[in-house]
Amino acid sequence: MKEKVLQKFGELHGNTEGVSVYFAPGRVNMIGEHTDYNGGHVFPCALTIGTYMAVRKREDRKLTFYSMNFEDLGVLESSIDDIKPEKSAGWTNYPKGVIWAFQGKGMNPDCGLDIVLYGNIPNGSGLSSSASLEVVTGYMLKDQFGFDVSNVDIALIGQYSENQFNGMNCGIMDQFASAMGKKDNAIFLDTATLKYEYAPLVLADAKVMVTNSNVKHSLVGSDYNTRRAESEAALKDLQGVIDVKTLGDLSIEEFEAHKGAIKDETCAKRAKHAVYENQRTIRAVEALKNNDIALFGKLMNESHVSLRDDYAVSCDEIDVLVEEAWKIDGVVGSRITGGGFGGCTVSIVKNDAVDTFIHQVGSAYKARTGKTADFYVVEIGAGPSKL
Repeated sequence: MKEKVLQKFGELHGNTEGVSVYFAPGRVNMIGEHTDYNGGHVFPCALTIGTYMAVRKREDRKLTFYSMNFEDLGVLESSIDDIKPEKSAGWTNYPKGVIWAFQGKGMNPDCGLDIVLYGNIPNGSGLSSSASLEVVTGYMLKDQFGFDVSNVDIALIGQYSENQFNGMNCGIMDQFASAMGKKDNAIFLDTATLKYEYAPLVLADAKVMVTNSNVKHSLVGSDYNTRRAESEAALKDLQGVIDVKTLGDLSIEEFEAHKGAIKDETCAKRAKHAVYENQRTIRAVEALKNNDIALFGKLMNESHVSLRDDYAVSCDEIDVLVEEAWKIDGVVGSRITGGGFGGCTVSIVKNDAVDTFIHQVGSAYKARTGKTADFYVVEIGAGPSKL
């Protein structure tokens, strides 16, 4: 991949002298969905697929962007002195947003940059191509200009830029998973405090499988921000009767005792998901530590039902993928992953059932929806790096 992006840089800019190449991974979340902005726990892992960025400093203040994934757009130009969100800027709003956020913290790049990108995360799959792009940009800026930021800072800057520059009210999970990934480990993260621990995710006789529905999701235009607002409305009602900062502070017992305070029925369902999903995630990580993969899988399945029924972020195609997975012996657990409204499922599948899983789920999905699913056996990778 490094050679591929370097070659394209040379074609566009004449040579590759003084060019650096960086990488940041995408992520898949095993359990703990829509808990990250509700002050709960998440359990993502970084993948070995992600975003590659070739970059070289310029002698002027110009920024040039080129994506091998959107070649028809050609080279898009901007200036380090005039960074603002523009619809017409398309995907470049993500790296520009990160540069803007660095500038807002007094970290000003002293020259322009030529940037060429290649991502091997399927676009719109819900495996965090946008967070991967934000993290690789932050990591590149740190390295190129010597800015004093940690990888946690890079994750927070990426989230801030997505919230404030791109208008997508996401939580911290995606950027944190990309910036803090560790090979063969998932990250058990308390999003309220940013306390985290690594938990090995090496399954003796099973694989982590990602199935792409090929229903593209765009969270900016979806009901994602609405779900966040509904959760916040429920929290506000609860705060009238119990002293809590986030929905993640509540035990299931506390929620059940006070849920009558939530005025709107829909908001109550959203809050129920946030509270129960947080507790499921805590239990799931315990199960993993105790080598109880069966319980981990059961909690994944419960997570999907809650995301489908209480949080309403699934879609027909994703439900078909999960239902068909559940029919197969050797599938330990299966659920929607990511923000929802399309994208992917994540499943734990016993080694001897992997081929059956791909064949049966694939053919049933085609028969029931007319669409073709893509299957990936996931490898769990590390965080960002200079290649």
